[in-house]
Amino acid sequence: MSAKGWPPRYLTKTKPAAIKRGDGEFAATFIESYCRVVKDSVGGRVGDPIELRDWQRSMLGWVNARRPDGKKQFRQALIGLPRKSGKSALLSGLALYELILGPEGGEVFTLATSRDQARIVFGTTKRMVEMDPELTDMTKVYKDAIEVPSTGSVMRVMSAEAPQLEGLNPSYVIVDEVHALPDRELWDVMSLATAARKDPQMVGITTAGTKFNRHGAESLCYGLYNYGVRVADGEIEDDTFGLAWWSPKKPEADHRDPKVWAEANPGLGDLQSKEDFESSVLRTPEAEFRTKRLNLWVDATTSWLPTGSWDACALSREIPDGSSVVLALDGSFNGDSTALVAVEVPEDKEQAPHIAVAGAWERPPEADQHWTVDILDVEEKVREVSRRWNVLEIACDPYRWARSMQVLADEGLPITEFPQTASRMSPATTRLYEAVMNKTVTHDGDKRLARHVSSAVLKVDNRGSRLVKESRGTSRKIDLAVCAVMALDRVEFYRNRSAKDTPRVFAF
Repeated sequence: MSAKGWPPRYLTKTKPAAIKRGDGEFAATFIESYCRVVKDSVGGRVGDPIELRDWQRSMLGWVNARRPDGKKQFRQALIGLPRKSGKSALLSGLALYELILGPEGGEVFTLATSRDQARIVFGTTKRMVEMDPELTDMTKVYKDAIEVPSTGSVMRVMSAEAPQLEGLNPSYVIVDEVHALPDRELWDVMSLATAARKDPQMVGITTAGTKFNRHGAESLCYGLYNYGVRVADGEIEDDTFGLAWWSPKKPEADHRDPKVWAEANPGLGDLQSKEDFESSVLRTPEAEFRTKRLNLWVDATTSWLPTGSWDACALSREIPDGSSVVLALDGSFNGDSTALVAVEVPEDKEQAPHIAVAGAWERPPEADQHWTVDILDVEEKVREVSRRWNVLEIACDPYRWARSMQVLADEGLPITEFPQTASRMSPATTRLYEAVMNKTVTHDGDKRLARHVSSAVLKVDNRGSRLVKESRGTSRKIDLAVCAVMALDRVEFYRNRSAKDTPRVFAF
């Protein structure tokens, strides 16, 4: 029978034999024998020996599983837990275990995103050493390191300053709060540095954070999480990467429900006070509560759509060739992005329209300020998809694209104007919102479209409501979301028109 709180919501499986071959039980015994509570908390008083819970012991067995050849199964692992789940004590105990009982000449690193956080991590580990006479006798403690003279092993605590980490030879790495890393550089540097070791391991311990970085691309942590979910679901075969992630079974579940709290927090009522949850849910913004307390990936704090609602409409399928569709084109010439979205017009009115990305052009993160959209490439993509599908209409805002629209219209393509005025966009935006909430629309699950949707917020004024970017000055894009709004609005025209209705075609 599974221990209470185990397994988590997502778990990359490993065979019982691999766990039995591993040293999870040894690690658990070491932590309970030598590591002590360094701060008074719900989980214990200062000086008390750490008492591992069953779910923590199961996690140690999982992360320390070994292959038949004796090497660790996971070269990299990501462990996701909400706040106040005992991550810091477990991190320090695991690091000390690898330092004391790991290979001779080992280099154990615990990494944090800032110097202040690194000091906190090291302070916890150092205090554990000082509170145990045996650990004190066998180690030497320095400002930023703990050494075991008898084996030549050393543990260092460092902040995320990747350029200074070149040339290291780590045998074991623990990265604290992976979600806070600004980019991939630190993770990749340490991953590459472990390559010279015979049996290295790199473990990230974190709470959920932001989905996308400042360039609009997936954040490192979100990317690792998505990769791990695909491994756990059997979509990708990679038994060297492990994911153990606690979160509610349904991301859209009521965040005020204590049953939902329990699904995401294996230590609720034990390591975490239920009364604290009852208090914080009343004064914490929903997005922050979902992220920190439920370990969910939440979009913008003022997101247009409720958490999980867009993902709930995903349907992994392509629009068949020859299907009737409406296209929508939106974008700019430089400094932004350009998007082309198709929405299928189903023959059966009971069937939901299906949204798919037909094309997307965005400034690459490494591009300079002179980067521009390849207009000819956009025009050719419109022609290409028009040959693939039966395009009833190509809706576009002619701002900056009048020439292209004229060229395509002269070729006989069904170009129509869709000025992005408040009077047009407000009802169209409401239409897509209602379709998503009522699950009367589906989409292809494209991550670029999801990113644009998550970056959109609703602006409401006396002219109505419409989509805008999350905040001024942000590099995030919403063009694909805007196209989805435009195209679905025009699809509804075709679904509900009478025989005498015809689209309004404009000559440029």
